Amino acid sequence: MVDLGLESGRRQTKTVYGGSKKEVEERVRRLVNDVVHGTPPPSRSPQVGQFLDRWLSAVRPSLRPATFTSYEGTVRLHIAPEIGRISLDKLTVDHVAGLVARTETHQRLSARTVRYNLLILRIALNKAVRWGLVARNVASLVDPPRVEHRDVRVLSPDETRQLLDAARGDPLEGLIVLAVSTGLRLGECLGLRWPAIDLDRRQVRIEKALQRVSGRGQILVEPKTRQSRRTIVLPIITVEALRNTLVRQNSQRRAAGRNWLEGDYVFTASTGRPMDARNVGRTFHRILRAAKVPRMRFHDLRHSCASLLLAQGVSPRVVMETLGHSRISVTMDTYAHVLPALMRDAADAMDRSLSSGPEMER
Repeated sequence: MVDLGLESGRRQTKTVYGGSKKEVEERVRRLVNDVVHGTPPPSRSPQVGQFLDRWLSAVRPSLRPATFTSYEGTVRLHIAPEIGRISLDKLTVDHVAGLVARTETHQRLSARTVRYNLLILRIALNKAVRWGLVARNVASLVDPPRVEHRDVRVLSPDETRQLLDAARGDPLEGLIVLAVSTGLRLGECLGLRWPAIDLDRRQVRIEKALQRVSGRGQILVEPKTRQSRRTIVLPIITVEALRNTLVRQNSQRRAAGRNWLEGDYVFTASTGRPMDARNVGRTFHRILRAAKVPRMRFHDLRHSCASLLLAQGVSPRVVMETLGHSRISVTMDTYAHVLPALMRDAADAMDRSLSSGPEMER
């Protein structure tokens, strides 16, 4: 406990927490130094809502804009209304468990959303522990609600061919071929610029992603993870589709004249602006109907790419690198539905390896 001196005639103290003796000593040293220089920290613990506002300001520079918007909305709409007025140092496991229960029942949020809310609170309280504001993260002691596992929707090889046939000649053809053949995320596709593509060498560098942010429109952001910044080798069918995209774009540029907005984007509207993700979704669903393929999200083309590669015996490590996953466990957990077929192939391969043919000794 650190003596902060007198305030309004009353002696103020502050309890300091830490993960080790050395860490506590360092925090005490900082507090004493602040007191000596006349800037003692507040002796009263902030309310949870006040702390979360401070935390959001601290983490904002390190987050992608859409991620920060998601964090801020979660705090403002779901966490702060329920536990925002509780003193941070008085927050208990029961308070957090009550938050989980009430957001499920009163706010009628899905189990997946409630789980996400709890995750955000855990991340924030981890920072509170590091800042020495609390001794432990009570949110880490609360079990998240169970979320039913849903297999991802993927296209079969026949459905993929139907989709590509239906997209032939459409302005979205190149985008669809690129997504289903390389597994790029929609934002990565829309953020592509021609200098990042070498059609002769059949390579594309993923350096940015286009993301819609509330109040700011579409902006270029860093890829989702460090592993998302990658170079991919393009199939020949994709190179040809991109060449057609370039021809179509040059025709649009001539037609637009001075109204053309030059940005070097690969997938553009008729004025040169990058395609809007919402418009892509609407057109994609129209093409699905024409292909007589069940409705799915554009993002499911990424899943379809991974599933097709794994089913053809491509190494999971290569699939992981292609998709830009941070860990191979992410790849295998997401596409576990492909594993039974791979295991049968592995067993058949072992038979071929261990058998010596008809003349094998009996």
